[in-house]
Amino acid sequence: MSNLKKVNVFRRSLMRNLTKNIGNSEVSTIGPIDKSKIKKVLICRPNGRLGNMLLITPLVQEVSKIFPDCKIDVFVKGTLAPIVFEEYENIDKIIHLPKKPFKELVKYFKVWTLIRAQRYDMAINVDQNSSSGRLGVKFSTAKYKFFGNLPEGIILEYPDYDHIAKYPVYNFRYFLSQVGLEDKKDPIALLDLKLSDAEIANGKKILDKIIDPSKRTIAIFTYATGEKCYCVSWWQEFYTALKNEFPNNNIFEVLPVENVSQINFEAPTFYSKDVREIGSVLANVDVFVGADSGIMHLSSASKAPTVGLFSVSNLKKYEPYGNESVGLDTNTLTVPDFIKAIHKILDK
Repeated sequence: MSNLKKVNVFRRSLMRNLTKNIGNSEVSTIGPIDKSKIKKVLICRPNGRLGNMLLITPLVQEVSKIFPDCKIDVFVKGTLAPIVFEEYENIDKIIHLPKKPFKELVKYFKVWTLIRAQRYDMAINVDQNSSSGRLGVKFSTAKYKFFGNLPEGIILEYPDYDHIAKYPVYNFRYFLSQVGLEDKKDPIALLDLKLSDAEIANGKKILDKIIDPSKRTIAIFTYATGEKCYCVSWWQEFYTALKNEFPNNNIFEVLPVENVSQINFEAPTFYSKDVREIGSVLANVDVFVGADSGIMHLSSASKAPTVGLFSVSNLKKYEPYGNESVGLDTNTLTVPDFIKAIHKILDK
């Protein structure tokens, strides 16, 4: 591990220890909530990764559904949030935490000043383990503050509770039930980039130049970060099996921003740095196959049937869901199992 990574690990550990006891989501002394008075909500998820931005879209949809007249500010890192939430009408301000706070101390402190200056009715921390998220809720002047954790001794029993896009919604519903709002047990919303009809139509035009529009289309993404990335030989074996099993289907590769390919660019390729453009192309495929990554979540948020491949990350926590999507554990399953999963989607 590099010295920089060691410093970051130490910093995160220190911040978690300093902030773990900040806040209490118990609200029994506040009294019933009047939905009509919730006009401004802060959602805290200070993380800049594409996947993590997409994974909070179900919570944003939940808040918008319960409080349809409210405006939502999101507290994040990086520059992807404006892209992800471009079509979300309830989103108002996007508050950015600097990626390197110790090098940008002025900007760092301005963020907390801005949060403090806003008149929020409710503040929500998405991840209870996020020290910056907890601090964001603490700094706000909101009457209703949810720090992301359940009261001690409370366990919510849902078969899909472990999923990182779902348990914040389940926890938030419990929080609201304590201030007089009934939990109607509705299904959790899907990840959603909210692509417009025009974007999807443009994605089809782009895709039709790459593949044969008369055939069904399989998109593959052979890259991922760190240990999540499968080696060249693994992908070569899988890609060969795909070609043999689906000779009458299009197979094309979505390339990462690094412009690399684990199959040596043997398939037709699509490359773009525009997140919404990539999503618009994926919205037109019949199935997407790729390892756990931001692009896998982008496929899911674009409503493409998505086959997620998992080797090191927690499948129950990150697997794609909805639209016939499925997560596969590649430690216990083999290529024939992957082929079978793809067939199950295409044969619907």
